[in-house]
Amino acid sequence: MPPVAESAAAFAFLLKTEPSVYSFADLQRDKETIWDGVTNPAAVKNLREMSPGTKLVIYHTGDEKTAIGTATVVSVDASDPKVPVVRIKVGKRLHKPVTLAECKAEAVFADSRLVREGRLSVVPLDAKQYAWVVGK
Repeated sequence: MPPVAESAAAFAFLLKTEPSVYSFADLQRDKETIWDGVTNPAAVKNLREMSPGTKLVIYHTGDEKTAIGTATVVSVDASDPKVPVVRIKVGKRLHKPVTLAECKAEAVFADSRLVREGRLSVVPLDAKQYAWVVGK
């Protein structure tokens, strides 16, 4: 089966955050937050593709480089195409955090933007990638 085209709708998204700025623990405390501060055009495009109910993986950048928990999109206001307002709510902490090295070693991530575009802060995930991360 050929790889999914880049234009195919994502099943879920991985949101990167520096844990010293806003961590998964902060999201657990707050329960909901606006996901902001995204300026990269490709990442902003990914935010605009979200809709209520979209599944998310929260990933700590910096020294950790680890998927740490899940969240869900509550609402998206894309009326300003340069700054979509995405409200998310906390899900669950992953049973076992998943490192970037583990993702890179897994065949399901071979063509993923997670490993190809390391600086992309909002990364689309297909259903198999999402299931692998949350089921690890």
